[in-house]
Parts: sequence; C-alpha cells; structure tokens
Amino acid sequence: MNQIKSWLDTIGFKYNNIEVASSDASFRSYYRLFRDSQTYILMDSSLQIESLIPFLDMQSRLFIVGVKVPEVFERDLELGYLILEDFGSTHLLDVLGRANEVANYKKAIDEIISMQKADTTNLLPYDREFLLFEMELMNEWYLQKHLNIHLNSKQKNSLGEILNFIADEVLSQPNGLFVHRDFHSRNIMIKDDNTLGVIDFQDARSGAVTYDLVSLLKDCYYELDEQKRNDLILYFRDQKGLDVDDNTMIRWVDMMGLQRHIKVLGIFARLYHRDGKDGYLKDIPLTLKYVLETVAKYIETKGLCNVLN
Repeated sequence: MNQIKSWLDTIGFKYNNIEVASSDASFRSYYRLFRDSQTYILMDSSLQIESLIPFLDMQSRLFIVGVKVPEVFERDLELGYLILEDFGSTHLLDVLGRANEVANYKKAIDEIISMQKADTTNLLPYDREFLLFEMELMNEWYLQKHLNIHLNSKQKNSLGEILNFIADEVLSQPNGLFVHRDFHSRNIMIKDDNTLGVIDFQDARSGAVTYDLVSLLKDCYYELDEQKRNDLILYFRDQKGLDVDDNTMIRWVDMMGLQRHIKVLGIFARLYHRDGKDGYLKDIPLTLKYVLETVAKYIETKGLCNVLN
C-alpha cells in the first residue's frame, strides 16, 4: 500500500481515502480511491505486470465498438498500476433473481453482440491445440490432483477421442470472433444508471460465436432454468442474425459449454491445489452438473460419464 500511495503522490493524483476493493483469481488487486464525491479504481498488477498491455489493448478494442468497459485515466506500465473508471461494487450475480433474469441476460447478450464487432487482428486464436490444452487441465488437476483418479490407457484413449470430438464441434461453428473468455455474472457490473459494465477482459482471444454466450448462460456461479436458457440462446441467434435452426444452435452452445466447463473443472482444482485459493471449490458441483447433463445428451460424449462418475 505504501508504494501505491507514493505513486499516487508522484503523479499528483489527489484523493481523500483509499480502501481495498477486491482481488480476483489472478495476482491482481483492486483499490477504491475516494476524491470528494467521485470514486476511482486503482488496479494493482505489480505482481503480473505483463497483463497490463493486453488489458489496455482489449479495453481499446472494446471501447471503440461501444462496449461499456472502464475508462483509463492514469497508467504506469513499469510499476503495473492503472487508475480506472469505477463501476461500483454491484455484480450482476448480486441482483440476479427469477423475476429479473431474462431482462438482465438480454442486456448482457446485447453486450456480447457488441463485443463481437471488436477488431480481432493479431488476437491469439482458439485453435484446436488451445481447445485441447484447456480441456486437458481437467485430467491433470481435477481428476489426478483433486480426486486422485489416474486413468488407465484405455480410459485415456477414450477421453482423448471425446475431447477431440468436442474440439471438432467447436471449430465447426462460426469462429474468428472476439471472445472475452470469462463473461459471467461476476465480471458484469451493474452501474449506477442500471446499465451493465464489462470487466476482466484482458485475456481475450478470437474464437467461437457461442463462447461468451455459454459463459453467461451456463454460469458456474448461477444456474438458469433450462427453458429460459434455451429461449435466450435463440434470442442471441436472432439478434446476431445467425442462419441456423434451433437444434443446431443449442448443440453449438452445448459443445462449447463442454469445452469450457471441462476446462473450468481443472482450473478450479488448480486454483486450490497450486494457488491455495479454496473459494472456487464450492463452484465445482454446478460446473460438474453442466458437464454431466450435456455429455448424456449426445452419444459421442456419453463415455465421459464413466470418467467423471
């Protein structure tokens, strides 16, 4: 904190008070700066300085297409500090309830459609190699490290075939679009004017049209009724203008969801076993439920039930 205060003095940023705002799954920390009736967010990336350039790059790409991302007021790329617009402390997760789900999700879907207009030049792609790399985190961290399950050769081959099938399915849908990669209810803020603000976008890639949609509608922290979810999937399709039938659209989301949630099982376990963060363990059951419900729907993926049950 002393180094932060010294930096604020150096740049002449006047404030009345500073307090911890939050931290996230990475090594970034956030502080709220108070200046009379205004507040600002100081993002401390001093332990992860390399993340600042991608953050500023993605912020610019999204800002240009009208996505509600925080404005940047001050930056220091050597120390790893940014001063950002403050979207407040209310996440979408904090206000979601059965009465307001559809309206809030439609707002968030509209943001996805705006995000997908962003420039993807030189963004790393969600190619086959990366899709498989992410899914393989499940075996290493969730099965082996967390559950102490070690697959035999036959099981490994079966798992490999299923993961390759999922990758094929993801790559068969429209790709090459801006993908936030973590667009869920904890990374969407409710601003004072009741509009939605988007945060935590620095790891964006180019990828499948349904990636951010599945992050939102099959949220690891909030479960949406299946019928509402399917209606919202088709709302996205219609707003996006995709020429695809209902079943195919839902299949696209299911397959993208499998890729994401298989990965997330590994990430949640890794956050605990490698990084000492146990807060995500409680979110594993819903993530696992999404996987098991989806693999049971398709003959090509049913074998995964034997691995995970």
